[in-house]
Amino acid sequence: MTTPTSKTPVALQGDVLLVDDEQPLIELYAEALDQLFACDLATSAKEAETLLRNKKYRVIVSDFSMPGGDGLSLLARVRRDYPETGRILITHYLSPELMPRLNEAAPFRYLLKPVSVPELRKAVQDAARQGGQGETRG
Repeated sequence: MTTPTSKTPVALQGDVLLVDDEQPLIELYAEALDQLFACDLATSAKEAETLLRNKKYRVIVSDFSMPGGDGLSLLARVRRDYPETGRILITHYLSPELMPRLNEAAPFRYLLKPVSVPELRKAVQDAARQGGQGETRG
């Protein structure tokens, strides 16, 4: 379900796409960011790709584990097709087996759940400043 946040009249620092199959969680993320960014929400990688084709995003924040497509694959496609878009991965865990895929997606940052509001805000602001370039760290 795509839901633009209604509280954001003007995008102060750009548009952000939040992707997670847990609707209440991405609504919480959107609320945390709504004074800084205009946020669109997607509950699947497929829905996110539809939104990406129709709008330019400054940053995409994606959960790793979702039905119908994982966040690392999505971020790898975003890196290839929209290299100027900052990428952030949110996950419960990172295992050594995921490292080659993490390198392919090259997120600006990855965050481990549970993510605090200040941590999320800082990561998105930093990614917005750096665009598709920058660091990969937790």
